[in-house]
Amino acid sequence: MRRTAVRAAAGGEPQEALPATAVPESAPAAAPAAAAPAPAAYRLQTEFPFELPRGYVDEAGTVHRDGVMRLATARDELVPLRDIRVQENPAYLSVVLLGRVITRLGTLPLVHDGIVENMFASDLAFLQDFYRQVNAEGHTRASVRCPHCSEPFEVELGGSRLGES
Repeated sequence: MRRTAVRAAAGGEPQEALPATAVPESAPAAAPAAAAPAPAAYRLQTEFPFELPRGYVDEAGTVHRDGVMRLATARDELVPLRDIRVQENPAYLSVVLLGRVITRLGTLPLVHDGIVENMFASDLAFLQDFYRQVNAEGHTRASVRCPHCSEPFEVELGGSRLGES
């Protein structure tokens, strides 16, 4: 990067100092750039639909299978750690965490950890896996090569439980 400085005119007299703006060395000194087209608006997907393998059965016997999970925030992962149930039984972390990030399940008016706690184990396992996929976006996997055969493969770098990195 270079900065512009006071230049001498043809007659040897200094001209006004140009603004001290950073200019990349490789930047062309030619004509001003035309207005670049605005980049396409980036829209972050924050909610993800899912369908439970078995479904949650409410008190009336209605099966709820389709739902929506939102991206987790740091708060979603930290607040459950203060929950006494999680402190007494760390396995309960995923139940409390899922109760915070599932925003809709079938026609239920509200989803909370009590709903998640009464789901079938296969649905809970599905949701734990779905949570990892939605929130990790592949960042917990790394591509490596075998030192012996040079064959590429991926390794999991993240934790094995929800809320664990």
